[in-house]
Amino acid sequence: MSTLNLLVAVCTAYVCFLFLVAFVADRLALQGKKAWLRSPLIYTLSLSIYCTAWTFYGAVGSAARNGFEYLTIYLGPTLVMISWWWLLRKLIRIGRTQKITSIADLISSRYGKSSLLAAGVTILAVIGTTPYIALQLQSVTLSFSVFAGQTGGIDPQDKAGLALWLSLGLAVFTVLFGTRNLDAKERHDGVVMAIAVEAVVKLVALLSVGIFVVWGVSGGLTEALARIDASEFGEWHTDRGRWAGLIFLSAAAFLCLPRTFQVLVVENDDESHLRTASWAFPLYLCLISLFVVPIAVVGLDVMPEGANPDLFVLTVPLALGENGLAMLSFLGGFSSATSMVIVAAIALSTMVSNHIVMPIWLQLRPSGASVSGDVRNAVLMARRISIVGVVMLGYLYYRMSSGGEALASIGLVAFCGLAQVLPAFLGGMFWRGATRLGAIAGLTAGFAIWLYTLYLPSFGVGTILPVSIVENGLFGLSWLKPDALFGIRGMDQLMHALFWSMVFNVVSFVVVSLVTFPSPLERLQAAQFVNIFDHSASARSWSGGTAQTEDLMVMAQRILGAGEAQALFLRHARRQGVRGNLPAPTPDFLEALERELASSVGAATAHAMVGQITGGMAISVEDLMAVADETAQMLEYSARLKEQSEELSRTALELRNANQKLTRLSIQKDAFLSQISHELRTPMTSIRAFSEILRDTDQMTPDEQSRYASIIHDEAQRLTRLLDDLLDLSVVENGQVNLNLREGTLRDALDRAVSSAAIGEDGVRLEIERNPAKEEILLHTDLDRLSQVFINLIANARKYCDATSPRLLIRVMQDADRVVVDFQDNGSGIAPEAVDMIFEKFARVSDQKAGGAGLGLAICRQVMTRLGGSVDYVPAARGATFRVVLPYRTALAAQ
Repeated sequence: MSTLNLLVAVCTAYVCFLFLVAFVADRLALQGKKAWLRSPLIYTLSLSIYCTAWTFYGAVGSAARNGFEYLTIYLGPTLVMISWWWLLRKLIRIGRTQKITSIADLISSRYGKSSLLAAGVTILAVIGTTPYIALQLQSVTLSFSVFAGQTGGIDPQDKAGLALWLSLGLAVFTVLFGTRNLDAKERHDGVVMAIAVEAVVKLVALLSVGIFVVWGVSGGLTEALARIDASEFGEWHTDRGRWAGLIFLSAAAFLCLPRTFQVLVVENDDESHLRTASWAFPLYLCLISLFVVPIAVVGLDVMPEGANPDLFVLTVPLALGENGLAMLSFLGGFSSATSMVIVAAIALSTMVSNHIVMPIWLQLRPSGASVSGDVRNAVLMARRISIVGVVMLGYLYYRMSSGGEALASIGLVAFCGLAQVLPAFLGGMFWRGATRLGAIAGLTAGFAIWLYTLYLPSFGVGTILPVSIVENGLFGLSWLKPDALFGIRGMDQLMHALFWSMVFNVVSFVVVSLVTFPSPLERLQAAQFVNIFDHSASARSWSGGTAQTEDLMVMAQRILGAGEAQALFLRHARRQGVRGNLPAPTPDFLEALERELASSVGAATAHAMVGQITGGMAISVEDLMAVADETAQMLEYSARLKEQSEELSRTALELRNANQKLTRLSIQKDAFLSQISHELRTPMTSIRAFSEILRDTDQMTPDEQSRYASIIHDEAQRLTRLLDDLLDLSVVENGQVNLNLREGTLRDALDRAVSSAAIGEDGVRLEIERNPAKEEILLHTDLDRLSQVFINLIANARKYCDATSPRLLIRVMQDADRVVVDFQDNGSGIAPEAVDMIFEKFARVSDQKAGGAGLGLAICRQVMTRLGGSVDYVPAARGATFRVVLPYRTALAAQ
C-alpha cells in the first residue's frame, strides 16, 4: 500500500508542478515577458501533445506485436511537417486571418459559417476522441496496477474502479484548470508551457529507459544490435498496403485531432516558427522512438511469456530492480496521459459550447444577443458539464470495450474516426468548388461507415452490434457484414474500415459539391481560404448599420465579462479619440469585437451575434470583385446558353415552317398537276372525239358538221384561255411581267371590264350598279392588267352568284392614301371554311356553274401585288365582297 500511496503523492506533486509552471507562465505573459514563452522551441515542444500514452507505452507494445510497423505513427506527422510550406503555412495563415478557435470552427467558417456543419464536426470529434481518452485511462490504470501488483496492494479486478476515480479526478482538475475564464482565443501561454515541460519529461523518461536497456542490460550498442538481429525483428515482413494506410492515417490524425490542431494552429504566434518546427519536431519524434525496438526486444527476453508488451517501458525496470527508473517511466506515461485528457477535454468542451450550446441558445432567445442577462455563467457551466461528459464518455468506452490491453488498436480506432474530417478539411483549403452540402454529405457517409465497420465492433461482438449482424450482415445480407463490406474479404479490419469510409466520404463530398451551388457567403469564404495569401488582410469588414454601442456593450459584457468588455471598449474609444467609454461602431471596432467574441464562442456564433445587432455585414472590395467576376462569368455563360437556345428554337421553328411550306407546296404541286391534266384533257378529249366523228362519218348533214365544228372551236378557245391563264400566272409569279404604266381613269378600266364580262356565253347579263362620278379618278398604272383583275372579279360574280336575280355593286372609295374598289354581289357569299383557299391555284368553291380552271383569283392577287396594291375577300352581312386596293402613291385624282 505504501507504493500506491507513493504513486498518488508523486502524481499529485507532478500535477501541482505543472499547474505552477502554467501559472508562472501566465503571469509572465501578463507582464509582457512573452518572447521566450512564444519561441520556436516552445512551439515545437508543444506539438508533442500528439505523443500520448499510446506513444509512450503503446509504441513498444506495437513493436513487440507487429515489428517496425510502429514507425508509421511517426512517419505521418513527419511528412506533414516537411510539407509545411504549402500546407501548414496556409493552414496557420487561415487560422490567424479567420480567427479560428478549433477544427470545427475552421470547417464551419470555410463553408459559410454553417452552425450545422460545426455541430456535426463537434459530434464526430467527441465520438472519435472517446477511444483516445479510454486509451489514456487504460494506460494509467495498467501502470497503477503494475506498481500495486508488485506489493499486492490492489486487486487487478478493481481496475474499473481505479479508472472511474481517475476519470473523476481528471475531470475535476480539468474543470478547475481549463475553465477559469471564457477566453479561448488568447495564446494559452501557461498551458503551452506546461505541455512543453511535459514533452521534456516524456522524452527524458523514455530515453532513460532506452539507455538503461541498451547499455545497462544489453551491454552496449553493438550487443543491443546483435540482440535485435537475433530476435524476431530480423524476420518481420512489412505489409506495404497497411503501412501506406497507417502513414496516411497518422498524417490525417495529426491535422485533425482537436488537441494537435489547438497547439498547431490556434496557439501559433508566428508563421516563422514553422521553419524551426519543420525539422525540430521530426527530430523529437525520432528521439522518442529511438529506443522502442531495443526496449521491445529486451522486454520479450526478460519478461515472462504472456506479459503485456504495452507496459515493457514500466515492467522491465521493475523486473530488473530499477524502481527509481520505473518511477520516472511511470511519471512520463502519467504526464502523457493526463495532459492529453486535459487538453482534449478543454478543446472539446469549447467546441461543444461554441457550436452546440450557443447556437441553440441563440435560437431559443427570440430577442437575440442584446437581451439583458449574463450568458457568461451559462457558457462556463456548459463547458464544465461538457468536460465531465467527455471524460466520462471515455470511461464508458473503456468499460464497454472490456479494457482490452492493445493500446495501439484503440488509438487507431480514434485516428480513423477523426480522419473523416480530412476531405472537407483539405477540400476547403484547396478547392473553391467545395460546398457546405458536399462537406455534410462526405462527413455523414464517412462517419456512418466508420461507426459501423470499426467503432461499434471495437466494443466486442454482441456488446452493441448483435452477433447476427456481425456474422450474417445487416438485414441478413452477407455483403453488409461489418468486416467484409460489399463482399470484400481478407482485408485487415482497420484498413477495411479506413478504405470504405474514405471512399464514401470523398465520393460523396466531391459529387454533392459538383451538383450543388454554394451560397454567396460560401463563395466569399472559399475565395478567402483558397487564395489566403492574396486575401490575408481580413476576411470581411463590418458596417455599423443600425448598431448602438450600448447594445454591443451589453452583449460583450455577457460574453467577456464586465471588466474585460469595458476595458476593450475603453481602449478602442481612446484609439478613436472619442470622449467617454463607448467607441463609435466603426468597421474596425466591429471586426475587433467579433474577434474577441470569437475567442469565447467561436467564429460562427460571434459572427451571428454581431450580425443580429448591426443588422448587416459589409465585405471587402476584393471579395466583392471576386464574386462579381464569378457572377459576371456565370451570367455571360447563361446569356450565351439562352441565346443559343433561342437561336436553336428559331432555327427549329424556321425548319418546321419550311418543312410545312414544302409539304404544302408538294401537295399543291400534286393538286396542280392533277388539276391541269384534267383541265387540259377535257377540251382535248372533246376536240379529238368530234374531229374523229367529222373524219370518219361520210353521211353527215351540214348542220351536224357545223355544230361539231363549233364544239371543236369552243373547246379550242377554252384550251387557249387555260393556256393563257397558266402563262400569265407563271409570268406574274416569277416577276417576269413587264408593266405598261400609263395614265388613265379608273372609270375607263371598269367600263372595259364590264363590257367584257357582264354578259356570259349563255347571253345572261349580270346587273351591275355603279357610281360613274366617283370613278373619275386618274391612275398611273398598267390599265390592261388592272382591267384583267376587274374582269376576273366581275366574271366570278356572274358565274357564282346564286341569287335569283344576280346583281353586282361596284363601290369606289378614296381616302388620304389609297383608292378602294369593292365588288359586292347579292348571293349567299362564300363559306367561312373556304375563304382561306379561294386565292389558291385551281381553287373553286363549288363546281356549280363553274366553267373556269380556278386560276382567276390567283392571277388577280399576283397582278395586284405587282401593281403595289392588294385584292382580298371581305366578309359582309350579305353576298360576297372582294376589295381591290391601290396605294395613294400611284393614284391621282382627276381634274
